Amino acid sequence: MNFTDDTEETLRAAVWLVNSAEDPDTLETLADYDAFLANFAYSGRLDRDEAELGGLRALRPRLRTMLLAPRDEMAEHVNAALAEAHLAPRLVRHDDVDWHLHAVADERPLPERVLIETAMALIDVIRADEGSRISICADDTCQALALDLSRNRSKRFCSTTCTNRNAVAAYRARRASA
Repeated sequence: MNFTDDTEETLRAAVWLVNSAEDPDTLETLADYDAFLANFAYSGRLDRDEAELGGLRALRPRLRTMLLAPRDEMAEHVNAALAEAHLAPRLVRHDDVDWHLHAVADERPLPERVLIETAMALIDVIRADEGSRISICADDTCQALALDLSRNRSKRFCSTTCTNRNAVAAYRARRASA
């Protein structure tokens, strides 16, 4: 299943935000927030202040719940987010991004826009019944989310760090048993 570019980018951003709450927290300072914006180019209003940073930090548990929910519950979370938002859907094209949907006005607070963009991306996930592409990392010591956008559904770990840690452990186990 291939999602649209904006859906994939929104899912990556949401997973990054959720995973930033893992130990160590990687979204504590305005510099961390700037790094997030460097990786995920949000258009529209960006206050770049402590209040906006706090709003994003506060959003992380809700995003985690939405992303990991079973399909029917995910739909309930999406509907709840859409019901509480000030929706103003329109097709836009900006920067290097082709036509895509913005569901809320650009002047709305960034945490609200992140929530609604995530909800909109999850609509695609729900409709395609692809919720299994979002899971908890397969590393037993990690609780971060893994987002599998590969064609062959082979991604099991949240990062190369967890992938390498498990590959080394498996190698050592094979060597010890030989």
